[in-house]
Amino acid sequence: MRKIFNINDNWSFIKEDVVDASAKEFNTSNWESVNVPHTWNAIDGSAGNEFFRGACWYRKNLTIDKLYEGKKIYIEFGAINSISNVYVNGIHLGEHRGGYSIIRYDITELVNFGGENTIAVKADNTAVEDVYPLMADFTFYGGIYRDVNIIVTEDVHFDLMNKGSQGVFISQDEVTDELAKITVKANITNENEEKEAIRVAATVLDADGNVVIYNAKDVIVEGTTEVILPITVENPILWNSVENPYLYNVQVTVERHNDMLDELNIATGLRYFHFDPKEGFFLNGKHLKLQGVSRHQDKKDKGWALSKEDHELDMQLIKEVGANSIRLAHYQHDQYFYDLCDKEGMVIWAEIPFISRASETDFTGQNAKDQMVELIRQNYNHSSIVMWGVQNEIQIGGDLPYVRKIVQDLNEIVHNEDKTRLTTQAQVMMVPDNDEYHTYTDIVAYNKYYGWYTGKTEDFADWLDEFHAVNPDKCLGISEYGAEGIMTYHTDEPKVKDYTEEYHALYHEMLIKYFNERPFVWGTYVWNFFDFGSAIRDEGGVKGRNNKGLMTFDRKIKKDAFYAYKAAWSKVPFVHINSKRFIERATETINVKVYSNCDEVTLFVNGEKLNTISGENTFVFENVKLVDGQNNIKVIATKDGQEFTDFALFNKVDEPNPVYECPDKTGGPAANWFDESLVNLLNGVEITELNITDDVYSTNCTMGELLENEETKAVLAKYLGKMIESPMLGMMKNSSIRDLNKMLEGAFDERLVFLLDKDLCQIKK
Repeated sequence: MRKIFNINDNWSFIKEDVVDASAKEFNTSNWESVNVPHTWNAIDGSAGNEFFRGACWYRKNLTIDKLYEGKKIYIEFGAINSISNVYVNGIHLGEHRGGYSIIRYDITELVNFGGENTIAVKADNTAVEDVYPLMADFTFYGGIYRDVNIIVTEDVHFDLMNKGSQGVFISQDEVTDELAKITVKANITNENEEKEAIRVAATVLDADGNVVIYNAKDVIVEGTTEVILPITVENPILWNSVENPYLYNVQVTVERHNDMLDELNIATGLRYFHFDPKEGFFLNGKHLKLQGVSRHQDKKDKGWALSKEDHELDMQLIKEVGANSIRLAHYQHDQYFYDLCDKEGMVIWAEIPFISRASETDFTGQNAKDQMVELIRQNYNHSSIVMWGVQNEIQIGGDLPYVRKIVQDLNEIVHNEDKTRLTTQAQVMMVPDNDEYHTYTDIVAYNKYYGWYTGKTEDFADWLDEFHAVNPDKCLGISEYGAEGIMTYHTDEPKVKDYTEEYHALYHEMLIKYFNERPFVWGTYVWNFFDFGSAIRDEGGVKGRNNKGLMTFDRKIKKDAFYAYKAAWSKVPFVHINSKRFIERATETINVKVYSNCDEVTLFVNGEKLNTISGENTFVFENVKLVDGQNNIKVIATKDGQEFTDFALFNKVDEPNPVYECPDKTGGPAANWFDESLVNLLNGVEITELNITDDVYSTNCTMGELLENEETKAVLAKYLGKMIESPMLGMMKNSSIRDLNKMLEGAFDERLVFLLDKDLCQIKK
């Protein structure tokens, strides 16, 4: 029978590339002792752009009991970012390119049974032009950041060398309320030279462990053999998202004579679904609005090296807000978290890191395709997954024909690998409503940031209706939307790009309403549920972090916007007073805003009952008079005869506290591209008509073109010195300034564009 031994503990680690570190005998006395999961970027990965990227080494000595001699021995890594080379007893097992999927090697012939064995791993998170992601708005933490296991099997077993998969694939071919037709496809490997007669069986057990039905087949196995077992479950209990995430256990076994050779127990939720362009998402024949959040897999001071307890906490918090769907951005996540999604009923969007820009050396996207196959095969049996994402904002790198071809190829690969789920993609906000990109996948979604990077929040309503009018037969979702919310900053008059907790909450409060009013929007995904590490960022007074989360990076504090969603989505009664961190108030009166999913809320000020109001989700008590000094606020919400209470404290002061005002008021990715001196330069500039011909440079040329020419590069340096030093520039090399201005309305003053063109058009191509 299969045995699995975890070997996370007691690794030796060095943060440098050491010559001969792969050798069987090597002195590691000066190396650091670590346990995996481990990353060398736990601290610097969210402290600014200077996080360490390079090759590092791990080594471990291991004894494998002589008892297992004659068995098959595999080593399995949950993930290593991003290029890894693994050695056992000085012998190179292979190189894996990609930092998010399971890596598995057969080490049987290299093992010294009963003696010492050396495992050496070179992990390298250096930027490499043909390994995805190339550039993105998150930190690429290096290391062996998931579990490491030794797997021992018999000579005949489920195939462990099929792209890191289980070797067993359960397809839900036809599911209705009355029956579920599934197919169990098992790939069996026989390591013996002779053929073997075996029995492969699949038994469906209910949640209480009772046998529902089974099927079996007696076969002769030579090499690797595929065994197909069709099964029909009558009157199935359906997996019904968070309402009832019912899981059967499909027990798949390999038997020979009187021995059980291998066994897998695969939790399976039987369900059917479809998307409708007018009415949205349907699960098991009933409409279900996908109330989604996006999740990155990092945490403050831990990076990607998360424990099972970390994953469980994330799921607990996502459940608390009332979400029923998660976009697992922008790569394959830990198997344990997918298990939690199955168990808790989360509808999942799973995707690969084909993001921001494509390789400029490999025009086929081979690495993205390899990661797509690994994602699907390794996660095929997770019933929570309903869609595979093939790209995220890949158009930032420019509208390139070969990139379009890669997206189409990825869509085809998905459908070849999995005929039971749909494909989707996350368009960058500048992609036109009528672009052919929308036809490349089954359904489509947009990353839109009206009210932050561009325009105002109200623009969402108009755009949603316009897109639906242009594409009445296309199923539309919102894959990202959000605004920075930093809890230090507060205001009585929230505005776009002020970074305040008040604007952050108001933004989300408004969008909940706009999205709910439009049934054709199949789902929405808050960007992001947690703040996360993004080394390239430096805005709002915070370096190395994206602050759009509903919760803080350390999972300690829920921002006010968290409660806006809890009021709209959760059925668990509660009440929450907003702006508690806005303690010092320099006004005679304030508005007290309350989020609750109760029927009515009563406000008490300094012990006196002020008012009771009814409403839905948001309750605002206007013009509440403050007394000098301390003011004690209490609210009591009622629902079904129960009371729920919250408290706040506000101090009336003479002058506003300057701490509450963000020093960086521009917001967005362009916040730090321009020098202050540029403001003076633009004063008095009058825009006139320029004669720009095809043989001269202009802002219609790509950033890459302008940077390749020394004269035009000097012009960019003159006006955009900070921009051309930005680490985000790598994503924009194939876009022009005018393209960027279309994408990021207000990023470039028209007077600045005029000055750039005025100088650039003097330079001949």
